[in-house]
Amino acid sequence: MLEKLFPFLGWFRIFSKESLRSDALAGLTVALVLIPQSMAYAQLAGLPAYYGLYAAFLPPMIAALFGSSRQLATGPVAVVSLMTSASLAPLATAGSEGYIAYAILLALMVGIFQFALGVLRLGVVVNFLSHPVVNGFTNAAAIIIATSQLSKMFGVYVDTAEHHYVTVFKVVAAAVNHTHWPTFFMGLGAFAIMYALRWLNPRIPNVLVAVAVTTLISWATGFDHNVRLPLSSVESR
Repeated sequence: MLEKLFPFLGWFRIFSKESLRSDALAGLTVALVLIPQSMAYAQLAGLPAYYGLYAAFLPPMIAALFGSSRQLATGPVAVVSLMTSASLAPLATAGSEGYIAYAILLALMVGIFQFALGVLRLGVVVNFLSHPVVNGFTNAAAIIIATSQLSKMFGVYVDTAEHHYVTVFKVVAAAVNHTHWPTFFMGLGAFAIMYALRWLNPRIPNVLVAVAVTTLISWATGFDHNVRLPLSSVESR
């Protein structure tokens, strides 16, 4: 009975060096994918990138203790990040302290609802969602996720409109004359690294390598151009 509630208690009976090696390889594989992915999902949700690492670290560890699933991904996912951004955008500015507080509260509320649904065995409700509905939702989410990154690719910033397609049009219009070319070429370089590594050796974690290389280039060249100035140097008008 106790092992049904806490499945990880049964691991100690079957633990061996072979299983340790397999678990270590699996953990390394997941980490290589999850680190850059979680950082991207955090930015998609309107949060600082390092919050994605927080969300990718603890939930998978706890979830792994209670079972595994080939269909379920534990941790930050694209659709949830997109819904978080859409829910909190009217309440606070993305990345602000208030926005982060709202995001933490939202995560707690969603977790409580999910726990209650699991206890009440209401997962069967998902069976009432037709396949075309799920396909339409996921495809629309993919389009929104891709187009929402255009502003970061071109290095332009516009006010968010009421409808997403209007925001995309504004980004494209701004990019025509105000593209930040260093940002654009940095993005192209990241794409080139990912596609080249996929062609050379698919086993290489191309996304992680692209993130590492572009981060090193950014650090070495002072790409962010952060400058510290004394307060006295700011002129008052």
